[in-house]
Amino acid sequence: MPREPGEPGGPGEPAPGLRRDAIGLREVLFQSITAMAPAAAVAASIPSGAAFAGGSLPLSVLVALVACLFTASCVAELARQLPAAGSVATYSAQGLHPAVGFLVGWGYVFVEALVPALLLLQLGFTTAGTLHQEWPSYPTALWWPWSLAGAVIIALAGFYGVRASARFGTVLGVFEVLVLLVFAVLLIVKAGDANTLSVFGTSHTAHGYTGVGGVFAGSVYTVLAFSGFEAAAPLAEEARDPRRTMRRAVLGAALAIGLFYVLTTYAMSVYFGPDRFAGFGVSGAASWEGVARASFGLFWVLLFLAIVNSTVANANACANVSTRTAFALGRIGVFPRRFARVHPRHRSPVTGVAVQFAVAVAAVLGLGLAYGPETAFALLATVIVTVVIGVYIVVNLACAGYFLRRRRDLFRPVPHLLFPVLGIAAFVPALLTAAGIPAFDFVSTLKPPVSYAGPVVGGWMLAGVVVLAVLVRRHPGRLAETGRVHLDGPPDPAGVHSPQESGAPTGKGAAMTGNTTDETGELPA
Repeated sequence: MPREPGEPGGPGEPAPGLRRDAIGLREVLFQSITAMAPAAAVAASIPSGAAFAGGSLPLSVLVALVACLFTASCVAELARQLPAAGSVATYSAQGLHPAVGFLVGWGYVFVEALVPALLLLQLGFTTAGTLHQEWPSYPTALWWPWSLAGAVIIALAGFYGVRASARFGTVLGVFEVLVLLVFAVLLIVKAGDANTLSVFGTSHTAHGYTGVGGVFAGSVYTVLAFSGFEAAAPLAEEARDPRRTMRRAVLGAALAIGLFYVLTTYAMSVYFGPDRFAGFGVSGAASWEGVARASFGLFWVLLFLAIVNSTVANANACANVSTRTAFALGRIGVFPRRFARVHPRHRSPVTGVAVQFAVAVAAVLGLGLAYGPETAFALLATVIVTVVIGVYIVVNLACAGYFLRRRRDLFRPVPHLLFPVLGIAAFVPALLTAAGIPAFDFVSTLKPPVSYAGPVVGGWMLAGVVVLAVLVRRHPGRLAETGRVHLDGPPDPAGVHSPQESGAPTGKGAAMTGNTTDETGELPA
């Protein structure tokens, strides 16, 4: 079938690739920061650990920070060596096997496409609930217009390219972090003599979860707030000096926002009262908004705006992740090649942006109207967290595999072997908790429809195995390209043809870094 000019593989001017050197460290850093949704995490995610850690929750957050830094270090090391839009898929293909890389990419692009829907649901029910609280005549059922408005904003930011999207995210990220930091300082000052370092001990854990056990349980729930620190990696092909920038952004985001979590949790714990903190939650008087309303006048409005801002910023960042990952997979032909099509002026992956918008709207309206926005949020969150934590575990393995098998000259035991092992150990309990597998006494069994998350994930990954089998049989070269780092090869204006299928040379840079494929379609050992 003939293709239109500008379409990958079509006649006429070749379609451009992603815009090179478009953004710097600041924008890339905030890509990861906003993907972690700091304001939303502080107000709605981290408090879930208070039921176990109580007033010792700041210690739980500190434990989670250390645990997440192990995996962040692994991602940073791989991002420095393998700067690619495929990010975790490329890392897994290089460190383990191209088949693993494909399955990681298959799962990752799926859940990252669902994250905007998750955040848009939160945007909808948070805004509608607050408006109803202020003006009872406003119906809480009218949440969906706010979600749709957010979807349009994110789609427009994505359409106008990475500069517009990344700078938009930077502005939103700065606002939400500043609001929460100011609020934390106010809480600490107002707490006065109640300030105490005892919250970094085990004396304030919740009833029934005494000592280290309560702190550990709280950290397992808290670790979920750190997901997203790797979101800078898919922008590698659009960033300046990506080998340096990606590493700094991933580690910087994880460390900076981790310390931000520790500070804000400490502030609320000492202000609210460590021994009462087990009853702290996400709504009502014992919540961030409740405390702001009761004690700080109209400051709650700023807090509300920061949380709403956080949902939009997070959705925007994860839309960047999903569209770039889909672009990378479309470029090598394991996804439909239309995903590799970019806008001739804005250099944005327009097919990915359009599909992302459609998926978000369909999930928001389909699940939100069927189950209610809060229940739909819980279902999507379970699907997303289960897959993302699984990806983190595989990437830890890939880090060890890459430096042991391919770059022994750079291998260092601590960052390339010990940290991956510790990272896996940290995320396995979180994976069991997210999936509702009662391996620990603090894990709650999931109930319908949230329990449907397991079959949804299983069905998607099974479909991926089927696609993988077809690729192995018919297009082994495309599968092997999952591990290619396109920045290392010669310029490819069309950004779609693999060396095997086009007959193009792989280039000196690719040969030097081991990113070419042999004639069997396997990455060289």
